[in-house]
Amino acid sequence: MTTGQGGHGTPPVAAGLSSPSGGPAVPDDGPQPARGASFHEMWRELLPIGRHPDTGGYRRHAWTGADAECRDWFREQAEARGLAYEVDRNGNQWAWLGDPAAGDAVVTGSHLDSVPDGGAFDGPLGVVSSFAALDELRGRGVRFTKPLAIANFGDEEGARFGLACVGSRLTAGQLTAEQAHRLTDGDGVGLPRAMEAAGYDPEAIGPDPERLARIGAFVELHVEQGRALDLSGDRVGVASAIWPHGRWRFDFRGEANHAGTTRLADRRDPMLPYAQAVLAARREAELAGAVATFGKIVVEPNGVNAIPSLVRGWLDSRAADQETLDTVVDGVGKAAREYADAHGVDLDVVRESFTPVVEFDHALRDELARILGKDTGLTVPVLGTGAGHDAGILSGSIPTAMLFVRNPTGVSHSPAEFAAEDDCVAGVRALADVLEGLACR
Repeated sequence: MTTGQGGHGTPPVAAGLSSPSGGPAVPDDGPQPARGASFHEMWRELLPIGRHPDTGGYRRHAWTGADAECRDWFREQAEARGLAYEVDRNGNQWAWLGDPAAGDAVVTGSHLDSVPDGGAFDGPLGVVSSFAALDELRGRGVRFTKPLAIANFGDEEGARFGLACVGSRLTAGQLTAEQAHRLTDGDGVGLPRAMEAAGYDPEAIGPDPERLARIGAFVELHVEQGRALDLSGDRVGVASAIWPHGRWRFDFRGEANHAGTTRLADRRDPMLPYAQAVLAARREAELAGAVATFGKIVVEPNGVNAIPSLVRGWLDSRAADQETLDTVVDGVGKAAREYADAHGVDLDVVRESFTPVVEFDHALRDELARILGKDTGLTVPVLGTGAGHDAGILSGSIPTAMLFVRNPTGVSHSPAEFAAEDDCVAGVRALADVLEGLACR
């Protein structure tokens, strides 16, 4: 098992991971936090970390001070519960109950980082709920028959280096160490330098098949990023699939010039075809029943009185199936090129990331629905989603599933993101029921 090197004053270490010989696979004689209060206490502790005083949003970006504080919080929660804590070679955090080497482990968790000025629930709800679900199960007095782990995957949002799910991609071998080493942030700081500054070894990153081989199932709880549950009146749902999605960079290159002295007819202004591409993205998405967004832009030289020489925009597009997604992206690219040619502007389009459709493990998905419906006899809603998750990345290597908690506004990646307290508690209980059904039989 590979451990990282600590940062932010507290080195991550592997603790208590020796294999018990001849005894039960999952001893559970650690501290027993009070039931009920644990979720609310943890939520209050985590809430202020990385919150911007002006926007009210969160800036918990990978390998920054706020990220380190979140990671310290995770370690403290693990140690308070007597769990064996470790950091893997890719900077992901793990808290183990029982012997990891026993295999067929049940893992839950999510991430603690955020998009720029993101909301409080996306990611952290899953991590906090995982610890609270363990507290709930201990309060029930259940006996674990499989190892259980809680994970915090690093750099899930991709807010700093432009690629989502870096920690889980590296672990699953979907991102090579060489590719990761080439990632840079907006200030030109490379991922290796950022990791070193946070006290971790960038030379250790890479695939971790031995770790994945120990896991029998991964279940991620997440706030719903949409309103399906609110419309159906359900508090909790089960994920069916993640839509195929990707990010494309559009580089429009024109000619810098004076905004006040250059005739309109003499301009090679890259802002014009970029603006048309934004409109084309909306039009193509509406026609196809998909979504497409230009949400990030870089302009050079970025002067009020200067015609740009470069406009670089990033397209995010997602659809229910691959054919539809291809139609949308091809349509936006065709329109952008036509507008660029008309204005004497050069255009390069680069696909920076892509995730194909993810069908969650059908047997595991159905088992979650059975567990959640067995006491009530009700049918648990099964939802698709256009958002990417660590569970989606890991699905190519291990059985994965997801639970969604109702979001009454449907807003996400925004300070307005919200889930009611009662719904959060319902999510904890649902996750506890699922973990009991998977790890205590």
